[in-house]
Parts: sequence; structure tokens; C-alpha cells
Amino acid sequence: MSHRYSDLHYSTITELAPLIRSGELSPVELAESQLTRIGELDSRLRSYALVMADHAMDQARVAEEEISRGSYRGELHGIPVAVKDLCYTSGFRTMGGSAVFSDFVPDFDSTVVKRLADAGAVLLGKLNMTEGAMGGYNPKLDYPENPWREGHWSGASSSGSGSATAAGLAYATLGSDTGGSIRHPAAVCGTVGLKPTWGRVSRYGVMDLAASLDHVGPLTRSSRDAGLVLQAISGLDPNDPTSLGDPVPDMVADVGKSIAGIRVGHDERYTTEDVEPSFAQAVLDGVAILESLGAEIVPVSMPERLRDYLEVWPVICASEAAAAHAETYPSRSKEYGPWFREWLRRGSSYSSTDYARAHELRLQCNGELQQTMRDIDLMVCPATSRAAYPVTDDDMYGPIPEDRDPWASRFTVPHDYAGLPTITLPAGLTTDGLPASLQLAGHRLSEPLLVQAGAAFEAATDHHDLHPPL
Repeated sequence: MSHRYSDLHYSTITELAPLIRSGELSPVELAESQLTRIGELDSRLRSYALVMADHAMDQARVAEEEISRGSYRGELHGIPVAVKDLCYTSGFRTMGGSAVFSDFVPDFDSTVVKRLADAGAVLLGKLNMTEGAMGGYNPKLDYPENPWREGHWSGASSSGSGSATAAGLAYATLGSDTGGSIRHPAAVCGTVGLKPTWGRVSRYGVMDLAASLDHVGPLTRSSRDAGLVLQAISGLDPNDPTSLGDPVPDMVADVGKSIAGIRVGHDERYTTEDVEPSFAQAVLDGVAILESLGAEIVPVSMPERLRDYLEVWPVICASEAAAAHAETYPSRSKEYGPWFREWLRRGSSYSSTDYARAHELRLQCNGELQQTMRDIDLMVCPATSRAAYPVTDDDMYGPIPEDRDPWASRFTVPHDYAGLPTITLPAGLTTDGLPASLQLAGHRLSEPLLVQAGAAFEAATDHHDLHPPL
């Protein structure tokens, strides 16, 4: 590996792509450098469930040959990426965080993996995650470390995606978000996370947690990078009837344009209530920066019954998870870890009436959120309720904590209910030296505006240049 590649691990796709296109940067050597870094750091971070080194090098050699003869596919061509281990990869194990699927090898690629390959990206491997993409890990498998501080939470189910992106072990990763699992890891690991509109990205070949709530999207180190990845994986998929047929726009066309006049709603009470002061202050400071860039800050109020609405998320999620795992639960229940096994048990115990009532409350929440956002373009709030915190093996492997509070997901679940897009942005560090973040939420299919606003925020700050002290 050339020495000049040894300091590129925190570069953005936007920075690397012109060098690759010009031939100044070798996709082969870039992939080698990432695999070397994974080898050096990931025994401690445990972000990868499977490193696909030979496959990555094969893709990198193809990319280099294509680019050298002038067949450049776009800005992801030759870029090393990784995906959450619930995305099917043909010929490679896909476990979904569960020992139940430790021998499962799909014979086709998920649509998102195929579309990354079509864009010329180099797939480094599969990333560790909670079991079934819920809250706890299978005791037979590893859980990722937060690269900012050993023994700290790395952010729910897409934790490997957050850890790898923050630590420079991939230039972009894919995560999934059912109750916040793109936003939680992005927030506590200090990366960008872009949760798209529900249906914008096909879920074909992606293991379900809760089909009506699941979103697949990128974690990256800049907003523009997130837009590039989202554009590559978006669009109608005949294999997924829930995918949207709306045309996929140029997600990064408005990067660099002013956000003057954009109306940004902010509920200050929502931002600050029950939130650690320096974590909340990071959002308030971010609001001031948006205002300094010309955005109009509009006071709004979140639904008064929000707590009631959040209480039924477990009913919907667990019920749909039980349906998704019907072939293996309860028939193989002993192979599940205590956390997710109990989640499936609860899901199996809810009645159709329980689910119908929960769904009705979800629809009411969606209607109230629509009213909250009626006269604004975007809404700003925290991306998660707290910074990274100390965890133990018992916390990570289960059982489900008796004091688990749905209120902790108040900044994420409403936008999963409604299927609305959001972007999570690094917003500095707390007084404890851990990443803080803010979230911008938009209307349906407003991802280009979210990318534009995120890029404007980054241009006015240096928060995205902060990296963990590895």
C-alpha cells in the first residue's frame, strides 16, 4: 500500500471521487488501505460482522480497469463502502444479528447492494447490528464499540454502521431505521445519517424488523456524500411493491445554494425538556447557525399526546417483527438471544385489536405531525435523547430492561410513523467530550432540501471535522 493512502481514511467521497476519476487515486490501493485499517482497528471496535476482502479487491480491480479506459460510472465508482448485515449479499452470509441465521447464505443481492455495485462502489463487508435490528444483541455475537469512548453505547441496531463510518473503516455505510436506528448511531458516533422517505429505497432482500416502519439509508461523513449514496440506492423496484415510483431527483444539485428564506420549525420545549443541558445546547446553537444563514425560525409545537402515541410503537413493531420471524419463532426460539426472544414473544401475544388500536394512534400522530409541519419547510430537533453512555454486557445482551421507556425515542419514532425523511448532523461535543447532534426533518420526498440544508450547516461549522481519538 502506498504511504500516501494512509491518511485518507477520514476523507469524504466528495473529496476522493475527483482523484479517482483523474487516475491520481487508485481504487485498488484505496481498498487495500481500508482493509488494512479494518485489520488494525476492528478487533477492538467490532463494527464488522464479515469482512469480504477478496470480493472487495475484485471489485476494486474491476473499477480501476473501467475507469482507466474511460468508463466512469459516477462519484461512487471505486469508493469502499459497507452495509448493515441485514442486506442480502449473494454468496455471503447474512445474519441479521442473529445466531438463528448464522448459516444463511442468500443466492441473490438485495436491491440496495445491487445498486451500490451498479454505481461502481467497492463492498468491504457486512456490519454488526442488534439482533433482528431491535434493541439487544445475540450473546453468541459481538456488539460494536463506540469509537469515541470504550464501553459506551454506539447507537442501537445500526451500531456497526455508525462505528465504522466514524472510525474511518468505510467511506459510507448503510443502516436501517425503524424507531431511530440510522439516527441514534449517527448521533452518538458523530456522523451524518440520512433516513429517506418510506418507500424511497427498496427493502427487497433486506431483513424486516417491522415492514411498515423500516427505512434503509446511508451514514456518511458529509451531507453531500449522504445524498450521493441515497441517489444511487433510490427508486422504484419491481421486486418491492412498496417502493415509490416518484422520479429520483439529483439529490446534490442544490448543495452550495443559500438556505435563506427556508422556514425551519422549532419547538424549544421539545428540544430541551428531559435532555442533558450541553446536548440540548448543541441543538440551540445549531438553530442559531441556521438563522444566521438566513433561515426563518418558526415556533411550532409537537403533538400534546406524543407520549401516548409513543407508547404504542412497541405494539406495532413487535407485532410486525413476530410476523417477519414466523418461520423461526417460536420453532427455534432457544437460538434467539434473551432480548429479541422476549420482543418476539410480546409481538406474538398482542391481539389484532391491540394492533388496530395502536395503528389508529399512529395515524393520529401522523395527522398531528402534519399539522405541526404545515407552514414550515423543515423542522429542527435533537436526533436522539442523549449522548453516548456507558453500557455493560448485561445491557447489550439482555433481557429487555424493565424500565425501558418509549419516551426516549420521542425524537425519532414520529418520523418513522409518518415515513418522513430526516438528516442527522454532527453538532459538536458535549461537556463530556462526546458527539452531539441535531436533526432536520422534512416533508415527503424532500431529501434534496435536507442535503442542501445539511451542507449549508456544515459549511458554517467544523463539527463534521471532529473525529474519535483512536
